[in-house]
Amino acid sequence: MGDNIGIVGLGVMGMNLALNIEGHGAAVVGYDLDTRRVDGFTARAATGSRIAGAESPADLMAKVGRPRRILLMVPAGRPVDDAISQLEPHLDTGDILIDGGNSWFLDTERRSKALAARGFNYVGAGVSGGELGALTGPSIMPGGQKEAWEALAPILTAIAAKAEDGEPCVAYMGPGGAGHYVKMVHNGIEYGDMQLIAETYDLLHRGLGLEAAELSAIFSAWNEGELRSYLIEITSRILAKSDGETGAPLVDVILDEAEQKGTGKWMSQNAFDIGAPVPTINAAVESRIISSLKHERVLASAVLRGPSPRYTGPKEPLIAAARDGLYASKITSYAQGFGQMRIASAEYGYGLQPGTIARIWRAGCIIRASLLDEIASACDRDPGLTNLLLDAAFRETVDSRQESWRFVVQTTVALGIPAPAISASLAYYDASRTGRLPANLTQAQRDCFGAHTYRRVDRDGVFHTEWL
Repeated sequence: MGDNIGIVGLGVMGMNLALNIEGHGAAVVGYDLDTRRVDGFTARAATGSRIAGAESPADLMAKVGRPRRILLMVPAGRPVDDAISQLEPHLDTGDILIDGGNSWFLDTERRSKALAARGFNYVGAGVSGGELGALTGPSIMPGGQKEAWEALAPILTAIAAKAEDGEPCVAYMGPGGAGHYVKMVHNGIEYGDMQLIAETYDLLHRGLGLEAAELSAIFSAWNEGELRSYLIEITSRILAKSDGETGAPLVDVILDEAEQKGTGKWMSQNAFDIGAPVPTINAAVESRIISSLKHERVLASAVLRGPSPRYTGPKEPLIAAARDGLYASKITSYAQGFGQMRIASAEYGYGLQPGTIARIWRAGCIIRASLLDEIASACDRDPGLTNLLLDAAFRETVDSRQESWRFVVQTTVALGIPAPAISASLAYYDASRTGRLPANLTQAQRDCFGAHTYRRVDRDGVFHTEWL
């Protein structure tokens, strides 16, 4: 590695990654189109620190030692291409550009090929952990040329989060856009996790009438067991937070419109492209879209009728069932995400290693959870595992919670409380364990109206029938 590294884009993530890198012994030169950010960056420099600012792309490239390592922390899309075009005239053979943003993986493929043709290296690195993770240790998913990863490995290993066993949460994902593909799936699973938790909260809040403080205690207790994860932990803390102005639980005064930056949607779109079933993630994306239709929902709530959302049975059995249903749904959601990566790996020639991916997600990233240790173990037991649900341990875990899981779905339906992600998770499980689905009728319909033909169960060949 050169004696320093350049960073383009000094927003919160870029700034904190720069400080993380400098804290691990490398000098950092920062540049941003907004000169105030450069000034703020250099102002953060402590006495004796190795932080410097740059006035222009040319100045940045002149100050970074060869071979250059330039980390781009700019918004996905056109800004990445603009940054590359500004830097490329100053690149030398052996220099490496690293895109640490949430870029669309096919954009990364395009950029990587174009730069490689001119003798430059390009790494698409998924980075997860938010602003705190960027500063203290994120999970990093680099993809691109293997030699570029090997050149970057010392610094990326140093700044990455460390799992409880001390293993750094960074590893080479594969060629081209593999790193950004894995990050896209990470974010899709994150969407699923968040929606599953929100639906469980809704059932216990509206269905059982539990207030935020009670729910905070429940989620805190759940975080001590098999559901232990960053998202469960922060849910407990969020539910305990009071609004400084009204004294009410802060969560109760937040508008119920969830925004999205698009990576979860990308996962769903690509799943359709490559034929990967991810109904839980799809439900999570659709739920955010429905939440954005606030005006329409308020108008409809005045005229559309449904059952009372209040549950009249004993509370404790439903709370226990909600915990089990949430865990079973979570396992199913991860099974979908890892299944999509298996299909994509074959489609794009990435050579993804699911056990390695599970391990680097154990710390630093948003979906870090104790469940990932179990997933890594399942992948070790069977490197060719096609679906997590087929692993003996997961099969038993889900099966033992089936009754509770179905009770939760039945209860949400009976109360009129929407739970699309939990319901989709259970439907995926049931479809996966069904040896004969009604697609035979679907195929007959296609042949009837469009002469699309069909195959038979009793002999080889392709057939068509004059149905009408």
